Amino acid sequence: MKIGIVGLPNVGKSTLFNAITNSKVMSANYPFCTIDPNIGVVPVPDYRLERLAQIYNPKKVTPATIEFVDIAGLVKGASKGEGLGNKFLANIREVDAILHIVRCFEGSDVIHVNGNIDPKKDIEIINLELILSDMEFVEKRIEKAKKLMKLDKSTESALDLWGRVLKNLNDGIPARLMEFTEDEKHFISKANLLTYKPVIYTANLSESDFSTNKLYSVVEEIAKTEKTNVLPISAEFESQISGMDKEDKLEFLSELGLKQSGLERLIALSYKLLGLISYLTAGEPEVRAWTIKKGTLAPQAAGKIHSDFEKGFIRAEVISYENLIKCGSVPAAKEKGLVRSEGKEYIINDGDVVLFRFNV
Repeated sequence: MKIGIVGLPNVGKSTLFNAITNSKVMSANYPFCTIDPNIGVVPVPDYRLERLAQIYNPKKVTPATIEFVDIAGLVKGASKGEGLGNKFLANIREVDAILHIVRCFEGSDVIHVNGNIDPKKDIEIINLELILSDMEFVEKRIEKAKKLMKLDKSTESALDLWGRVLKNLNDGIPARLMEFTEDEKHFISKANLLTYKPVIYTANLSESDFSTNKLYSVVEEIAKTEKTNVLPISAEFESQISGMDKEDKLEFLSELGLKQSGLERLIALSYKLLGLISYLTAGEPEVRAWTIKKGTLAPQAAGKIHSDFEKGFIRAEVISYENLIKCGSVPAAKEKGLVRSEGKEYIINDGDVVLFRFNV
């Protein structure tokens, strides 16, 4: 899973990126201190791995991971190349979801690229640039479809679909808010439209007014209108706690009335937004979490480990994490009939502990 962090310059993107990835990329009080995207790989916190490690005492424990991409600040006119915009927009096309950072903190010491703090306007600028970029992209697809239709009439449906998308974009409606059939969704998803990517709005607040910030409600209302999620976060605060041990971190979080760090809340939202779950494998060599889409069948889940597992799939021996912890071991769980043998039609559930049997 790859999440792209976007927003106007100086809204706290690189500060937040450094905090959640424990990186030290440049973060400065002027536009475009980030040129090439910075990439950080973050382990997904999963208490289940710790408990399984206590049972199996493995040689290594491997969590699932998320890749965060710190994409340089976009500005008005980015779709026409302003502020190296075309290069930055191309970077966004490579991610699975967008983390849109919106400045909701005051402070004259940090320059706002447009002169004043206005979350609604800031969001509109970014969204418009993504729409304009997609319009140009779709117009090219329409031209291509028109040429192909002279040779192949079956491309007419694609031409109609792109025409519909272009009309909606022209009306200011991002592709993710348009209605599509399942076949159309499959077709559109392959096109990598910027406005089709799921979005989490992230309101960057100051630590001092985290629970009373009035600008947060502006972002919250926009997210509600677009039927997406909003995450209140303080990049400044996350920077302070990023290097702390678990106990100190929990103490500081409680002062803000929080039970989880911004990273943990962000990961949970990302999984929900993208429809992801984790299944587990456990043994003496390794305890590991694997990320898959909800609804994934057992053979395809096995293919995440190795393609041979999918090709030669025989069956999956499955037990829920909860039952394994209650029993203390797989042999004890087998005695109680809690380990199931599942075939090719089995849909893997979140928290399934799985042993795949295969033959190649």
